[in-house]
This record gives sequence, structure tokens and C-alpha cells, in this order.
Amino acid sequence: MAIQEPAVTGARAHDPAQGPRNPGTALELGWLRGVEVNRSAVERRAGTLSGRRTVKKAYQAAWLLKAITCIDLTTLAGDDTKGRVERLCAKAVNPVRRDILEALGMADAGLSVGAVCVYPTMVPHAVRALHGSGVPVASVATGFPAGLTPLPSRLEEIRYAVAEGAAEIDIVITREHVLTGNWGALYDEVRLFREACGEAHLKAILATGELGTLRNVYKASLVAMMAGADFVKTSTGKELENATPTVSLVMVRAVREYFERTGFYVGFKPAGGIKTAKDALLWLSLMKEELGRAWLEPELFRFGASSLLGDIERQLEHHVTGRYAALYRQPVA
Repeated sequence: MAIQEPAVTGARAHDPAQGPRNPGTALELGWLRGVEVNRSAVERRAGTLSGRRTVKKAYQAAWLLKAITCIDLTTLAGDDTKGRVERLCAKAVNPVRRDILEALGMADAGLSVGAVCVYPTMVPHAVRALHGSGVPVASVATGFPAGLTPLPSRLEEIRYAVAEGAAEIDIVITREHVLTGNWGALYDEVRLFREACGEAHLKAILATGELGTLRNVYKASLVAMMAGADFVKTSTGKELENATPTVSLVMVRAVREYFERTGFYVGFKPAGGIKTAKDALLWLSLMKEELGRAWLEPELFRFGASSLLGDIERQLEHHVTGRYAALYRQPVA
């Protein structure tokens, strides 16, 4: 079954159907007690995403251009420098070589990625490099990736990143709260993080590979949304298991249930291990089929990735020229 071509727009497009920012709700423990997840059914459904769908030629190019607008172009390495961040920001504003865009008729479309994601100390460099571009800066915080620093330090890290200009904050939750079923503690923690963010949007990283069960993943997603998360995110990228179609399906089903029950839109961000254009098409298919067209915009969907953009650009060059270029031909991705 072929997937129809999505509209190709710039990274700042916004679906008019999207409502106000998720304010959160009261913690509803009764809702959590009713959660059940059938792993075999989830795995069977997730397996259909890549097995019976094809996107070819101009349709594939359109979907890949859409994927670019949803990338959080990321560098989270111990040897990050001002220069590396500046190069990444230059790539964020010009994600595809101009000759390729001209061949696609997209040279004047204003194509850019969804955001640039860095450590808090790199935020000032990214903000300066992206000034006037419209591309926001996202910062990890709260003791990323383990989240085991004292709570006052985690809150202060959020406030620091926001004060330096971060428009989005990717927080990590305390996994112990999920593993012990202490949903009240998880709710209170995320609520405090949301308050510290102020106007900056909060993405709650669940580190799903460390939560034990798919039911825990579903419940943790619901609690984060009840506490006011703007996005739920699979992973830090540092766990042994990161974003998978199975865990992503569980999380987007939780997003859908939360929307149906409250009317509030919450975004989804898979991160870790998403490296190829084929991966991007799979996750876009998941969002379109499970959540609908509104969730194909960067306001509600992001990839956390560092190398994905390079492969997408390579596939677009193949679409234009009929030849696969070496990856090194694509500037910093």
C-alpha cells in the first residue's frame, strides 16, 4: 500500500487544528490502574509498518523533506566545542545542499530542521549561531542522561538553560519512580520541571529501555502528560535499547488516549538509533496512521538524531541524480 504524499512545508509550519499547549491534569490513579498492554499484539502491529508499505520516487522525496523539518539535530558528546555547535547550527539552517534543493524545486522553501539540541553549556553558542533563523535551541537538562543528581540541581539546570535562550528543554525522569510504581512522585517531579521551564516547552525523556515493561512505558507516558509535558520522548540515546517501533507504538497510543480524553495535543519524539532515511519513513508512517496528519508537523513530532540527516540528504541526491554519493559528500550532518 502506497502512502500518499504529505505537504512539504518549512520547519515552522503549524496545523491550525492544534489547540493550546498541554496544561496537564490532576493525577488520575484510576486511569493508570486500568492500563493493560498486549505485547504480542503490539509487536505484530509494529511489524506491519515496514512490511507492507512502499514510498517511491517523488513521494519518497516529499516524505524525506518532511522528515528533515522534524529533526532535532543533536550533539551530546563529551568533546563538544563552540566550533562543533556552530557547524551543526549552520547545517540546521541549510540542511540540504542548494543544488539538490534546486533540482527538487525547493530552493526557496526555507527548509530547516526542527531544532538544534545541545548540552546546557552549549546553549549560548547555539543561540548566537541561530539568531534570526527561526530554528529553536533545545537543551537537555536534569542530570542527563541518568537523572540522578539532586532535585535542586536539576531544577537549576533547567533555569540556567532557559535563561541562556533555550526554547525547549529535554528532561529525564527518575526511573526509580516508574520501577517502584510511585506515580505520585513521578507526577510531582515532572510538574516541578514544567514550572521551571516557564514558556520553554518540556520534552519528557522516559528512557524506555530501562523501564522494565511496556505497561510501565504506557503509564509513565500518561503521568508525564498529566503533569504537563509538551512531548514524550523515548530515550536519551545512551541506553542499551533506544527507540524501537514497538515502544514507540505504545507511547503514541498513550498520546492518542490522552488527546481523546482531554482534548490536549502532546508531541512525540523517538530518539536513539534512528540513522537512515528508511527509519525516518517508518516513524512518519507510524505517526500518520496512529495519530493523523497534525502529528506530521514539528510542533508535535521530532526525531532525536545526529546522523539521520546525512543519509536523508544522500537519498535525496540519489533521487535527483540516480547515483548514490559517498556519505562524506554531504556536509556536516
